[in-house]
Amino acid sequence: MKYIAFLRGINVGGNNKISMAELKNAFQNHGFSDVQTYINSGNLIFSALPDKEDELKKKCESVLTDEFNVSVPVAVLSADDLTESLDNAPSWWNADSESKHNAIVVISPAQPSEITDAVGGIKPEYENVECFGKIIFWSAPLKTFSRTKWSKIVGTPAYEKVTIRNANTMLKLAKMVRQD
Repeated sequence: MKYIAFLRGINVGGNNKISMAELKNAFQNHGFSDVQTYINSGNLIFSALPDKEDELKKKCESVLTDEFNVSVPVAVLSADDLTESLDNAPSWWNADSESKHNAIVVISPAQPSEITDAVGGIKPEYENVECFGKIIFWSAPLKTFSRTKWSKIVGTPAYEKVTIRNANTMLKLAKMVRQD
């Protein structure tokens, strides 16, 4: 079965530097198969026997600690869950070229409702937010981005329980897992 691991905080701001080639090799050496990486920000596609995503999450985090001495949270979604979420993304997500479109992947055991409750109500004049599965879809116009509630998530306890990818990255990952 195909899975996607979203590694939080890899190669961001010069921290937790890991070569994607080394990452791929490490995961292959630890029994993951069909391993692929996408861009330098810690997106890993792999095949594994059907397992609980929480068990795969622990195994991924263990590889990162053992092989790279890096302790970062990891969100794991099955390829089916990722593609189903993206197939059910709200119509406004990734629709306006003058807006920023992010997919906020919730890291287990946190739940999307916990994150949305922590951030609080949106500012509808500046942003749209909607959840499906373990993904929170968020869009905001670039010119008013700094006025949004969700742009202020960085540095909060809720931020520690998510990892964020832009729409282009998420759509490319979905395309990669659909090709198999």
